[in-house]
Amino acid sequence: MSARPDIHSDEGANEAPATRGRSRKYTQVLALINQAAIEVFASEGLAGASTQAIADKAGLSKAQLHYYIESKEALYRQVLQDILSDWIVVFGFSDEAFGPRKVLGDLIHRKMMFSFEHPLRSRIFTAEMMRGAPVLNDMMGTSKARTDQAAAVIQNWMNQGLMDKGDPMLLLFHIWAVTQFYADHATQAAYYRAEALQGDDKERRQLIEQVTAFLLKGAGVR
Repeated sequence: MSARPDIHSDEGANEAPATRGRSRKYTQVLALINQAAIEVFASEGLAGASTQAIADKAGLSKAQLHYYIESKEALYRQVLQDILSDWIVVFGFSDEAFGPRKVLGDLIHRKMMFSFEHPLRSRIFTAEMMRGAPVLNDMMGTSKARTDQAAAVIQNWMNQGLMDKGDPMLLLFHIWAVTQFYADHATQAAYYRAEALQGDDKERRQLIEQVTAFLLKGAGVR
């Protein structure tokens, strides 16, 4: 595999046009494989997924797919790593001085939008957790550290009387559970509300506003 183009090179400006073209194609094919893998892993799980199914979804032969990936397991691990990297941003806290209403409100908004726009990725994460997180267990160090920091910020707000006292980590769990519902159970939510949650901006805004009000009231945010 040493003949593969280096898609991470910073020498693009000095490459010949043909080389740049190959690099762009390589990157485009990787993107197709990544999206195909997300769809297959979300519907079949790691055990049920096959490289043939991923290749078919990406419009490649199985031999072509294996030029770009080492194995199904390596691809699954990369998908999970990408999800974790995105969630570090989604779950990030802004300046503590803005207070709980602003910071937690922004968090709920970002997480709801991620659920609306990337439901398959959210479901892959949930399925991995339900299996006991065998792959994720050794990948979550940064996520755990960020979550501990967020819990410490919430504890400070509680100590200042800006919100009701309680277990900060449980509050984060409750936020995750409610917002994650709109990814894991999007079909159910749309069915009972008779609304399409995946494309209606007005419906999304109303849901985010109601969920935010519900969670902040439950947390006793002043």
